[in-house]
Amino acid sequence: MKANLAAREPEMLKAWEETRLYQQIQKSREGRELFVLHDGPPFANGDVHMGTALNKILKDFVVKSQTMLGKRAPYVPGWDCHGLPIEYKVVKESRALSPLEVRKKSEAFARKYIDIQREQFKRLGVFGDWEHPYLTMDPKYEAEILRAFAVFVDEELVYQAQKPVFWSTGAQTALAEAEVEYQERDDTAVFVKFPITSGEWKDKASIAIWTTTPWTLPANLGIAVDPDETYVVQKFSRDGTSETLLLARKLVSQFSANTNFQLVGEPLAAFAGAKLEKLKARHPFLDRDAIVLTADFVTMDNGTGAVHVAPGHGEDDYNLGRAQGLAILSPVDDHGRLTDEAGLPNLTGKYVFDANADIVNLLLERGMLLGAQNFHHSYPYCWRSKTPIIFRNVEQFFIRIDALRDKALNAIHNEVKWIPAWGENRIAGTVESRPDWVISRQRSWGVPLPVFYSKDGDAILDAKIIRKLADLVAERGSNIWFELDDVTLARELGLPPGTTKRNDTIDVWIDSGVSHKAVCALHPELRDPADMYLEATDQHRGWFQSSLMTSIALNNRAPYKICVTHGFVVDLDGKKISKSGTYEKPTAADHFVGRHGADLLRLWASSIDYTADVPFSEEMFTRLGDTYRRIRNTLRILLGNLYDFPAAAGAGDPGRQASPRPATTLIDRWILERLDEVIRDCRSAYEKFEFHKVYHTLNQFCVVDLSSLYIDITKDRMYCDATDSRRRRATQLVMHEIFVALCRLLAPILSFTAEEAWRHSSIAGIGDADQPESSTPVTTSVHLEELPQSQGRHAGDTAQVAELLRLRSIIAQAIESARQEKLIGNTLEARVVLHSDSDVTTKVSQEELEEFFIVSDLTIQQAKEASASVTKTAFQKCARCWRHRPTVGKSKAHPDLCDRCESVVVAMTKSE
Repeated sequence: MKANLAAREPEMLKAWEETRLYQQIQKSREGRELFVLHDGPPFANGDVHMGTALNKILKDFVVKSQTMLGKRAPYVPGWDCHGLPIEYKVVKESRALSPLEVRKKSEAFARKYIDIQREQFKRLGVFGDWEHPYLTMDPKYEAEILRAFAVFVDEELVYQAQKPVFWSTGAQTALAEAEVEYQERDDTAVFVKFPITSGEWKDKASIAIWTTTPWTLPANLGIAVDPDETYVVQKFSRDGTSETLLLARKLVSQFSANTNFQLVGEPLAAFAGAKLEKLKARHPFLDRDAIVLTADFVTMDNGTGAVHVAPGHGEDDYNLGRAQGLAILSPVDDHGRLTDEAGLPNLTGKYVFDANADIVNLLLERGMLLGAQNFHHSYPYCWRSKTPIIFRNVEQFFIRIDALRDKALNAIHNEVKWIPAWGENRIAGTVESRPDWVISRQRSWGVPLPVFYSKDGDAILDAKIIRKLADLVAERGSNIWFELDDVTLARELGLPPGTTKRNDTIDVWIDSGVSHKAVCALHPELRDPADMYLEATDQHRGWFQSSLMTSIALNNRAPYKICVTHGFVVDLDGKKISKSGTYEKPTAADHFVGRHGADLLRLWASSIDYTADVPFSEEMFTRLGDTYRRIRNTLRILLGNLYDFPAAAGAGDPGRQASPRPATTLIDRWILERLDEVIRDCRSAYEKFEFHKVYHTLNQFCVVDLSSLYIDITKDRMYCDATDSRRRRATQLVMHEIFVALCRLLAPILSFTAEEAWRHSSIAGIGDADQPESSTPVTTSVHLEELPQSQGRHAGDTAQVAELLRLRSIIAQAIESARQEKLIGNTLEARVVLHSDSDVTTKVSQEELEEFFIVSDLTIQQAKEASASVTKTAFQKCARCWRHRPTVGKSKAHPDLCDRCESVVVAMTKSE
């Protein structure tokens, strides 16, 4: 009964490796229908935490269940090896490294954690081709990334531009949307006046703007207003001073409440925002004017309806500035520090977020500050350095999303099944709103961005040259980009003298995004498109989307047929648990495997609806431990009852027949009907990837139908009938069928426990109930089996048992009352008179009814209303079966036994 999973599971893992079980499984499914779950590669940068463990276990549920549904389901695991998560850790530990040194240390770091994670995934019981995983840093894989890039260039999807991008000041690189996470923070929002310098209100009024990023004011070149909203010129007063301000009419009251400026009289003027076009206003502290422009991104939620525009620090601002011919000013360096271009010598070199307070003070000194307030909002942060992101105008390379968007949306809506269904709208929404994809990175650990520069500094994007580079990389690895000087590399690629290269790398989301091409399309066991991708919900803007966009560009279709999303692992308070977070309690999967065993983690993963966030705590493992023990105990009891069950249908064994039905009793037939129902429900749930339904179905079956009813009711016949009695043998046959089915149904989830039970049945020589006339033993591993099939049994016996269970409950209440009144000491002492309102009691034998109700002395009387009365039986107790029977005391040889037990004991004595 003691599972001791932490010690036993590694023994099974060793046996699986020695027998090459994964390879055996693949061989056994040769020629079968193919099902490909393509592994989204985790980063090789730390121990496996509970979120990653959940992901890999769910994938294993899919692969194992699809295999046991009769398909060939190979699983090739992979790792994402390049990029910021790894480089950031390496650079943190060793400063002032050359790019080539960073790359070598990063590769060593990645390989270390690939080996660590591989063993941790295997320890979770995950089957796969662990000897031949795909690695995005493998030279052949890197070459495929470059070949894909060449196609993007051929399709004219790649372009160079200088515009604002997400910029990580902590990691000094541009970021894609998928590398951004949002955190709640407080900032100082300010109301600032821009004195009007042209038109009717020149020198008479100021435009009031509102911004949550005062540090961007040095880059201000304009003010945006909504052309369709009404703006007013309104006089205000506060503390004896007055201001005449221009702002949106809808926001006048809110402005007054936020700044304590009181309205003075009626508005002096009112007009549509469109009339403000080209108006000029003086910058609050720099010697230049800002121009008023109309824009559709101005909202009336907060502020004044007049939006400060800095084209170098925001996408909307940039687009408006470009359309109106404004300069793209971005006076901030790679580290997020203000430069001389800001025009504020005292603040040059200051980190922008630290400079906020200085800007506010400057506005106050110049008399341009109308008000300041604390503003709580969600702000983008770098996913790796955990520093706030700025929008910064830098020269980068982009992929044109507009060229792919419509085809991607068509694939989302018409080619892919989304589980859960809301995933369709989620990814469609991110694709619809996605800006162009910034693909260049100012980092060293990655695949080189294959752009060369002429003598004049012009970018050379040539697909033929990129393909030549890909061939070199396939042969010698991508380090050649950093090892060879410009002259040598240009010569090898046939580029003109004077051609140079730079050290930018490709966004790692392209690395993993082209895995459908680099892995699925090229691996002989797989195929492109894959049947399924399965990842956490954040991948709608991550791997799901990068894979989709690259596949649309390369193949004009989606790379997957089914996309499954699971929630984040959260604590009981809903806080996300991840290896990059600050969660204080243990989150490493190894910690819990060491304490509870992998099967407990697997049971946890099956017990919840993974499509929502997944709760996790030590307390949950304690409760799941009880569930696990009940399932394990059910298997143990079944095995115990099968210890003398014949290995095959041997001659002269009347109990082992081709069909159990002729020799079975009502309770046997009922449990087989229930088994059929369980098999149908579990197969359906596995087919739909609804693993929590498998968990609940099997838990209910083990705890209620088997343990509380069937095993309890048949206990007397199993322990006290003659060993080879037809009734006992028939029940063993039923129990064996249940045991075999349970092991198979549990195998995808409780992989170790199902295997352990299966081995015990093999060692004990128990045959296969599905082939009762065959002498062929069961296979050596349950994982080579298939899920059981429903036998199409009808529910007639189920209805009868439901009636008997109703009557059993009435009897139980009467017995409990008698026990409370001290009329009897235990159930078997009771003389029960059942007034039955069901005709089932006329169809079932007295012997079966006594066994079903677990009573010794039963009288049935038909009645219109069901009831039961209990007195103490006059019969003596049998010393062997403990039932009070009329035959006890009648035998001179065995006066303490009932007739059934006497015949069994006599037969046993003779056989000895």
